[in-house]
Amino acid sequence: MKFMIVGKGSAETEAGALPSQELVDNMHAYNEELTRAGVLLAGEGLYPSSEGAQIAYTGGKAKVIDGPFAEAKELIAGFWLIQVKSREEAIEWALRVPVPPGHDGIGLDVWRVFDASDVPDESLPPEKLDREKALRERLGADTPDETS
Repeated sequence: MKFMIVGKGSAETEAGALPSQELVDNMHAYNEELTRAGVLLAGEGLYPSSEGAQIAYTGGKAKVIDGPFAEAKELIAGFWLIQVKSREEAIEWALRVPVPPGHDGIGLDVWRVFDASDVPDESLPPEKLDREKALRERLGADTPDETS
């Protein structure tokens, strides 16, 4: 099973403040733990919303809204994509994310990632199944294994 651990933004991350060296070191150690355990698929920090955009749809038409966006606590500051055996294991890893003292209210979301391997092969017509498998191979996506 794949899960995404999403780190919430704060006024500091939205202002573009860089984390302390201590937090950077703690995050590197955490990422190394995830890697040694063989569960880390990806993980990155994100720039403030002023560097991004949202796309809103009205009446089937897209409108681009440039950042920054309101409510920093509703924004994402970074993420980890992990592959584990259960929701409980994903939560255990999320509880180990280093959070500096004094950052009450900053939280994490843990979301299960919908994966093509979650759809039974027999529910897809053979041509769509073949197309999906070929796309995953081209992208270098992980094939389901014993941890899925």
